[in-house]
Amino acid sequence: MFRSSSGAFSRALKQASGRSQGVAEQQVLPSAAVTTQASQAKGSDAAAATTAQQQQQSGRRSWKKPALIGLGAAAATAGITSLAIAEEEADHGLHAPEFPWSHSGFFSAYDHASIRRGHQVYSQVCAACHSVEQIHYRNLVGVAYTEEEVKEMAAETEVTDGPNEEGEQFERPGRLSDPLPRPYPNEEAARYANGGAYPPDLSLITKARHNGQNYVFSLLTGYREPPAGVTVREGLYYNPYFPGGAIAMPKMLADGGTEYDDEEIPATESQQAKDISTFLAWAAEPEHDERKLSGVKWLFILSLVWATAIYYKRWKWSPIKSRRIIVDAVN
Repeated sequence: MFRSSSGAFSRALKQASGRSQGVAEQQVLPSAAVTTQASQAKGSDAAAATTAQQQQQSGRRSWKKPALIGLGAAAATAGITSLAIAEEEADHGLHAPEFPWSHSGFFSAYDHASIRRGHQVYSQVCAACHSVEQIHYRNLVGVAYTEEEVKEMAAETEVTDGPNEEGEQFERPGRLSDPLPRPYPNEEAARYANGGAYPPDLSLITKARHNGQNYVFSLLTGYREPPAGVTVREGLYYNPYFPGGAIAMPKMLADGGTEYDDEEIPATESQQAKDISTFLAWAAEPEHDERKLSGVKWLFILSLVWATAIYYKRWKWSPIKSRRIIVDAVN
């Protein structure tokens, strides 16, 4: 009996211990599941943070690449542009700035005192190498000198004329109908005297060069020492306004290099350059003042014609436009 009771008691104890273990296991399993879920959540958060960081880094890389490409393209474009500008300046010369010439206005005329001084600069400095074949002594009358002054000036030159009655050439004093004298008889003599360089005729130089009068002034005042890295061969002079930068003509203008008739005007380098540029502009367009004066006269005449046409039109059409027409449909 005691055996059976003890066996029953042992079985009961086993069942109770089994139940307690099952309850403990049931309590442990939820805590482990919670721990596993927490660790999984932490892992997913870490993975999401890593993914976001990677996306942010890839986004930075995505805009950095186009930005670097754009900067490289801009730098390449700027380099190519600067090289093109440098090559253009080397080939065609530095672009001359714009100067406020007194005759550049619509109703402005030449400064004739400046033309007179410019002719003196040409006679004392430029005439040794350059000619102005299109200008005759008579063109100076009434523009820069009186007729007596020009006749006296022309008589000081010797002109080869002929043939005479014996069929020979002879020398005579100059007349108003003669052109200004040439420094050389032909182009070959000019090149031989100037080391192969040919001094051009200055009659139309302001028309033959881009930005003519500004170019002449800038060229005459633009001589300087060549910059670092630029070499100029012997016999040439550096001038950035001349195509190629090297010119055979040396610097000719200097302060006091010309004797002006008007002693009140100082013969500075810039003043001489301004006067000779004005003289050459007049030599290229001696009809400049007359053309502008004719233009003003024609504008005045056309304005009168225009006003008369408007008045006539209103006078002619006003009775027609203001009349009243009545239609009597009954009678």
